[in-house]
Amino acid sequence: MSAGELDWTRGALSPARLAPYLAAVDGDLAAAMRLYWWNLDASAAFYGPLHWLEITLRNALHAELCRAHGRRDWWASARLLGDGPRNVAQAKSKLRARGVTRPSADDIVAELTFGFWVSLLSRRADRYFWVPALHRAFPEFAGPRRELHAELNTARRFRNRVMHYEPIHHYGLAADHGRVFRLLGYLSPECAAAARRQDGVPDVLARRPDVGAVGDRSGSAGTCDEH
Repeated sequence: MSAGELDWTRGALSPARLAPYLAAVDGDLAAAMRLYWWNLDASAAFYGPLHWLEITLRNALHAELCRAHGRRDWWASARLLGDGPRNVAQAKSKLRARGVTRPSADDIVAELTFGFWVSLLSRRADRYFWVPALHRAFPEFAGPRRELHAELNTARRFRNRVMHYEPIHHYGLAADHGRVFRLLGYLSPECAAAARRQDGVPDVLARRPDVGAVGDRSGSAGTCDEH
């Protein structure tokens, strides 16, 4: 790196942000920055597939719950568990803060988090959501709900790392990539096929700089949060 690049790097990136990259390359700043730029490219490439997964999931679940409850604001009559009621209240509060005083159902659906939608597939929501309605949102999935929830939870944690600009270079990204498309295929094979045609992840993975270790870890450490 040139002296100028060294100066702006130290000014733009905090020591805490750069530390994981330096640790991966034994303190070599030039190598750390190559890894940092590649991590940025990888995160950008994952944005498209993650976008399609999140949008397709929430719309599929919303459609089934509208049918089951006979109303577009199904959360008003559904038995939301855990943080569900608070999540809906927060979505409405955020909309009001932006001047949307009478939000439509579509407004609220768009504001609810990926985590909220994944929580509707948890064990404790099984009898209220999965059994009566949500199993129909996944026409290409034939396994147990627990397996699907675990996969979606891992994808959720990975999505949060990407969207919060965290390091993903040390993950087994091929596994995360496969998981996102597998889940999307359960919801809509047609959407998965269209997303693959625009998918840039394989090209980015192929040009990973030869620095730092790559683990077999994918998504996130921790349990599947099956509650």
